[in-house]
Amino acid sequence: MSENKKGSLTITDQKLLVKIGARFKKLRLEKGYSNYEHFANDSGISRTQYGKYEVGENLKILTLSKILQHLEISLKDFFAEGFED
Repeated sequence: MSENKKGSLTITDQKLLVKIGARFKKLRLEKGYSNYEHFANDSGISRTQYGKYEVGENLKILTLSKILQHLEISLKDFFAEGFED
């Protein structure tokens, strides 16, 4: 992700993070978690932090890995849908 001189994310990066958050939410709902807080607790992630990820907050790659493990989806499969452009 590229950052401008002020350290903030570019519009392209922000759009990518929003897509990632939307994908998290879609998969969470498919797993039967209607409440993001329950998913976060079961995943061992702060509920407030996970909520931020679903709306497009930046996250560490290790956190991404932890979420995908709990969703039981590979990194490859996660990015195979909805990231074509």
